[in-house]
Amino acid sequence: MSRSTLPGDPPGGRRAMAVWGIGVSVYFVAVIFRTSLGVAGLDAADRFHVNASALSTFSILQLLVYAGMQIPVGLLVDRLGTKKVLTLGVVLFTAGQLGFAFSPSYGTALASRALLGCGDAMTFISVLRLGSRWFPARRGPLVAQLAGLVGMAGNLVSTLVLARLLHGIGWTPAFAGSSLAGVVVLVLLLLFLKDHPEGHEPEPFPHQGAAYVRRQIAASWREPGTRLGLWVHFTTQFPAMVFLLLWGLPFLVEAQGLSRATAGELLTLVVLSNMVVGLVYGQVVARHHEARLPLALGTVGATALLWAATLLYPGERAPMWLLVVLCVVLGSCGPASMLGFDFARPANPPERQGTASGITNMGGFVASMTTLFAVGVLLDATDDNYTVAFSSVFVLQALGVSQILRLRGRAARRERERLVASRVETVHVPA
Repeated sequence: MSRSTLPGDPPGGRRAMAVWGIGVSVYFVAVIFRTSLGVAGLDAADRFHVNASALSTFSILQLLVYAGMQIPVGLLVDRLGTKKVLTLGVVLFTAGQLGFAFSPSYGTALASRALLGCGDAMTFISVLRLGSRWFPARRGPLVAQLAGLVGMAGNLVSTLVLARLLHGIGWTPAFAGSSLAGVVVLVLLLLFLKDHPEGHEPEPFPHQGAAYVRRQIAASWREPGTRLGLWVHFTTQFPAMVFLLLWGLPFLVEAQGLSRATAGELLTLVVLSNMVVGLVYGQVVARHHEARLPLALGTVGATALLWAATLLYPGERAPMWLLVVLCVVLGSCGPASMLGFDFARPANPPERQGTASGITNMGGFVASMTTLFAVGVLLDATDDNYTVAFSSVFVLQALGVSQILRLRGRAARRERERLVASRVETVHVPA
């Protein structure tokens, strides 16, 4: 038996890459739809005649639905498998994007974003499970970071392509045309996706209704690694998510006096930085598992430092070099949030991976939702004072870091115990 492959590990290989590629293409389209409002925020405010608080409600509702769906989706993935959950997700987020294109009022547009958030919620956890079913466990950190990288590529398409379509052909044609991408991935999914390779079917276990649900959630939550993963995700993801999803473009245009084109280039820089850093973090953690926590805390520290320098710059506006550095550092937030899954994954057996991933994935989206709301309210209350509004970032970072430091020792001890037990079992596996 290879020392780099655990007993029962899936083999990986080209077929695994092809199947996983279909699943991750669904996530790619979901991210395009999720982040489409980030390049259309000012247009949406004009179209629906709303202020900053009402505008933030679009993203808040979308993320509220997303976060609220994470544990149910994790349970569904554990129970039904990847293909069924992804299929439902594609149908929902495509309907949401199409509905947003034709929404005649603020209320119907809100309902469309909620539907989109519901479908989007079903994608990432499904892709994580697909990776764990098709690739060896040692590839887990790299596969997860690659999934995040593909998601950021979707963000890049939203920033570069959808923004130009929006200002070239108008609101309805741009959003309706983009919804066709959902139809394409749905066809690929139905024709070619498989939950697992032959010979690696999960062991069947009886579903026992509410008792099963309670056991899955309780058992996952009892693991310190699951809770640590949630707080790592909470603390690292939201600064970039808030910036890209809604408030980055208004901040750069209204507070920093940049043109929309220049602001769009800086948003693109965040995405490009995310993709590069994601590859680096994935390789580092695959080789040095103990680097997870230093990378996460280092990312939080760098993000806080750059935000403070930008918001407190003594001039009327921050210089371009500082905004560039800020955007590069914000690009590391997404890859750092993926490290949360690297704490939750080894803390839970295969039959709880979806549930544990759902709990972890709630973290960053709850933080993003809270900050989106806080920024919108503070902007309205302070007559568009972005320095005060974005200071809410530091409050959530402080909360998250305190929880990470509280849980890190317990999670590390529990992970060492599991590793020792796994090695003992491996020694007794017949050759």
